[in-house]
Amino acid sequence: MNSTAFHSADILIPKSTADMHKWSVIACDQYTSEPEYWEAAEKEVGDARSTLRLILPEIFLEDKDVAQRIDKIHSAMDDYLAKNIFDKYKDSMIYVERVQSNGIIRKGIVGAIDLEQYDFSKGSTSQVRATEATVVERIPPRLKVRQGAALELPHIMILIDDPEDKVIGQLKPSDMKQLYSTELMQNGGSISGYLVDKDTQECIDKALASLADPDVFNKKYGLENTPVLLYAMGDGNHSLATAKEYYEQLKKSAPDKDFSNHPARYALAEIVNLHSDALKFEAIHRLVYDVDVNGLISEMTSALALSENASEQYFTCCTSEGEKKYFIGKTSSNLSVGSLQNFLDGYIKSKGGKIDYIHGKENVKSLAAKHNGIAFILPDMDKSQLFPTVIKDGALPRKTFSMGHADDKRFYIEARKITD
Repeated sequence: MNSTAFHSADILIPKSTADMHKWSVIACDQYTSEPEYWEAAEKEVGDARSTLRLILPEIFLEDKDVAQRIDKIHSAMDDYLAKNIFDKYKDSMIYVERVQSNGIIRKGIVGAIDLEQYDFSKGSTSQVRATEATVVERIPPRLKVRQGAALELPHIMILIDDPEDKVIGQLKPSDMKQLYSTELMQNGGSISGYLVDKDTQECIDKALASLADPDVFNKKYGLENTPVLLYAMGDGNHSLATAKEYYEQLKKSAPDKDFSNHPARYALAEIVNLHSDALKFEAIHRLVYDVDVNGLISEMTSALALSENASEQYFTCCTSEGEKKYFIGKTSSNLSVGSLQNFLDGYIKSKGGKIDYIHGKENVKSLAAKHNGIAFILPDMDKSQLFPTVIKDGALPRKTFSMGHADDKRFYIEARKITD
């Protein structure tokens, strides 16, 4: 078995008679302000068997009937298992090729992450870590879905820093058995999945173990005696945190029971190479309003030692009086967004005001004009900064970057039992 936190798993995939186009739907945390997307998905699925029946789109998390929705999800899982609609692939990994909406292919491997080697708290030194601050208040409503669920379906994407592409780059679909191939609904592109044989699994394990070698790791980042960060969260941070919390609750509920081989110890996830051309990191900008604009700028200038002298960290400030680029002289983070966010959090806590996180430069500027506020336009984060920053700072500030467009997020296909 792999010496790292990523393992093979008993993976369930619908039998060949399934309509995979209707089976597969997008991650539940997408389109949370667009009910029309989910209405269209409902219409397209119709009465067909679908992962839409097995997940709770987060747009409905705060609806009055959420408890009934969760009961229906659990019943659908039990029904699908009772009707034997899945083929089970024991101790397997699935190689995935996703053609994104822009035509670029994203490659990944679906397997199981060992939750014993994952800690989402800030300052964690575990092999699997959160890349952004985990909002613990977001876990309980998601936990209600997992409690009582017979199955899990992942939209978790975990990144590995593999510049030579030794882990995933060695895989060739022509050498594998294809398990599914389908167009995805609503501009989602297409996806194909292939069964990874045992010999290839061993090659994957060895390549991952090489990346996890402490000497290799420390040399790569210019460190000494630093715990290895091998798996960094890309998407689905709160889903993995929920799986972790569920597993920890199980252990507390039966302290004398051995949970070392319990299915809930693991969570199904897809690992993807950080250096894939398909992954684009885009900045998420800040909008601050209901504040004294001039007062905020004055305090910020002093606190961050802002100037027009070029430095590594910077941002552009947009107000009704125009735009100005500032360079940060007094940093508190490895990234511009971190130094700015630390100041804004403190300022809003003491002086009041509101902050929002906006995609797109023109969007945030127009909203600043609408609210008579301030738009902070941040530079895109270089992907190469992700692992060093998480190692140094513990986690990125919330809403640091967006990894691709909504259409290209993970679609549900694979499932796994999480009960005894």
